[in-house]
Amino acid sequence: MKTTKYKRFEDLEDKYFGKKGTPKRDEYEFDLKMELIGEKIKQLRIQNNLTQSQLGELIGVKRAQISKLEHGNHSASVSTIMKVFHAMKAKVRLKIETNDNIEFAF
Repeated sequence: MKTTKYKRFEDLEDKYFGKKGTPKRDEYEFDLKMELIGEKIKQLRIQNNLTQSQLGELIGVKRAQISKLEHGNHSASVSTIMKVFHAMKAKVRLKIETNDNIEFAF
C-alpha cells in the first residue's frame, strides 16, 4: 500500500506560489486577503439586513461597487473598505510595519 506524505500548507504554498517575498507569492497573499475581506463584508451586510444597494447608498457608491468588494476586487481603495466597515459598525484596525521598525496603527 502506498502511503501519502503529508506536507504543511505553507510547503504547498511555497511549491505552487513561490517563497514568501517573491512577487508571485505576494500577489497570491494579496488576492487571498482581498477575498477574505470581501467575504467578511458580505457576512456583515447580510447580518445587518442590508442589500448591496442599501449598503452602497450608505457610503455613497453604486451597488456594483459593493458587489465587486464582496468578490475580492483589487481596485477598492482602503478608504472605501473602511467606509463599508464603519457603516456596519465594525471596528477596523490598520497596521503598517516598515523596514525601519516603525509601526503605524489606525
